[in-house]
Amino acid sequence: MIDILSTGAPNLIQDAGRRGHLGFGVSRSGAMDALALAVGNSLVGNDPAEAAVEISLFPFRVRFQKDLDFAVTGADCVARLDEAVLAPWWSRTARSGQTLVIERPRRGARAYLCLAGGVDVEQVMGSRSTDLKGAFGGFEGRGLKRGDALKVRGNVSRGVRESGLGAVPQGLASFWDELVSGVVSIRVVPAAEYQNFSEEAKKAFATTEYEITPEANRVGYRLNGANLPLTSPLELLSHGIVPGTIQVPPSGQPIIQLAEANTCGGYPKIATVIESDLWKLGQAPVGCRIRFTVTDIDEAVTSLGNRAAEMTKLRQTLALMSHRG
Repeated sequence: MIDILSTGAPNLIQDAGRRGHLGFGVSRSGAMDALALAVGNSLVGNDPAEAAVEISLFPFRVRFQKDLDFAVTGADCVARLDEAVLAPWWSRTARSGQTLVIERPRRGARAYLCLAGGVDVEQVMGSRSTDLKGAFGGFEGRGLKRGDALKVRGNVSRGVRESGLGAVPQGLASFWDELVSGVVSIRVVPAAEYQNFSEEAKKAFATTEYEITPEANRVGYRLNGANLPLTSPLELLSHGIVPGTIQVPPSGQPIIQLAEANTCGGYPKIATVIESDLWKLGQAPVGCRIRFTVTDIDEAVTSLGNRAAEMTKLRQTLALMSHRG
């Protein structure tokens, strides 16, 4: 068990998401940075989809009530276990009574605290993720607050050494460089109404930058940049949308749907962010600029397969190293 010493409502329990319920009006939820969640869980021997703490308000402080393996991944934060500074994307064993502090990110927007065994909260519709709109799942359907105590579902020894184990995903270093430059590249595939946008709109979408406005949360990001006009007025019935869908309302300014995306909407869709790039948006802060790169389904599927192969190799390597330890 861990005690929450300082936190804020945006900090939530999230796992890989609540899949298969969009038809009932229930959004996917889940981690905004699914890559950080998967790596963190793998570092402590969990299933990659296990529930963890998603932290987007800092500093975040917890006290461990028992010896427990943990990992901190995601945003580039300074993390301290008592006075010891921890390496990023690293696992350690906390001893009973020790305090973990995760400071405000230098780069990125969200950190993940993964606990061996996973956070012990009730499953709702097959997921432990918090759904803020429906006020269910996670920890009492709400964000964490000071005084909360989180249980874990067991901490089976997996041979993690005192020095810990770490893993840095491919592409992370170049992504940090993009954040420093202020412009993040995101790959997209054309969506159903792509051909209904003017040639000028399609060119602007693929060649100019869009800024994340303060109207940004787990539901989606409103962007500011070149207008994206249609060739002619278009009326659509509300239809299903998913995380990554980029809609264009009458204002001409795009909206990216994210983890708690609305399950349906009637705005025209110009593109969809490929699954393997969604984690970048989870780490892109307000004010960051986005440059969209239009690709095709083949590249999207190949990229997703490469990421899955990377994660499989990571888990195999970590299992071998833990066994040797």
